[in-house]
Amino acid sequence: MFCSAEAQASVRVSPQPWLTEGESVTLICEVSGSSKGWTFSWFRDHDHLSDSSRGAGGSYTLSPAALQHTGVYTCRAERGRPAYYTHNSSSQTLWITGVSASVSLVINPSRSQHFSSDSLSLSCEDNSNSAGWTVRRYTDKDTQTCAKQTGSGCVMDSLSTSDTGVYWCESESGEKRHPRNITVHDGEVILESSVDPVIEGETLTLHCLHRSTNSPILSADFYKDGSLIQNQTTGEMNITTVSKSHEGFYYCKTERGQSLHSWISVRVRGQ
Repeated sequence: MFCSAEAQASVRVSPQPWLTEGESVTLICEVSGSSKGWTFSWFRDHDHLSDSSRGAGGSYTLSPAALQHTGVYTCRAERGRPAYYTHNSSSQTLWITGVSASVSLVINPSRSQHFSSDSLSLSCEDNSNSAGWTVRRYTDKDTQTCAKQTGSGCVMDSLSTSDTGVYWCESESGEKRHPRNITVHDGEVILESSVDPVIEGETLTLHCLHRSTNSPILSADFYKDGSLIQNQTTGEMNITTVSKSHEGFYYCKTERGQSLHSWISVRVRGQ
């Protein structure tokens, strides 16, 4: 087996590495310097995946993702005869948590994007027993408990961009439930969208908010996956009868600035 010192494999994930079972996720293996002629192998927790063939084109999709898919993923590329291999890529962790009808992470204000310096409260609500659940988070630094705990909740008086991350509810026994992404922006414009997946067949409503008023901007352009889908609106966009095809990264743009991107997921009714 010949290994290439120049061609390096790397893994990225779309849309995000933190998700709830039933949602979809794609891992993409990329080779530096050249993208042609490679075939790919995938590994989870160092074990070769028997269905690696589904990632032959460089992408490996889990749809729907299940609890057993949680793990550390790497990829390796090869081409030519005799086979010429890259080294295994750097690792990418996927974390899939269970669906729980009784436990939910309640976020106030209820949106995924927030302005820096604003306040935010989060709480774990369990229909049977809210005591015993703690708000935890993962930022670009590490996993930690919310600094200002109030029972099963958390209060953040002045947000900063370092508070961007994934937040979830964790039980005393280590069960993790209801992960949600929180993004903090120090710009002038944010996109207001639900922190929860949209149910297929329902209506998706998006607002473009300005820092000074925290209310919809009079004129805004809305984008999905980089393409303009609605322009010069009242700062609000509605998509009726949502389907899986509406999943994607959304953002808005105005003369005052541009929001960050938010992933909007669509869940099939009954899942």
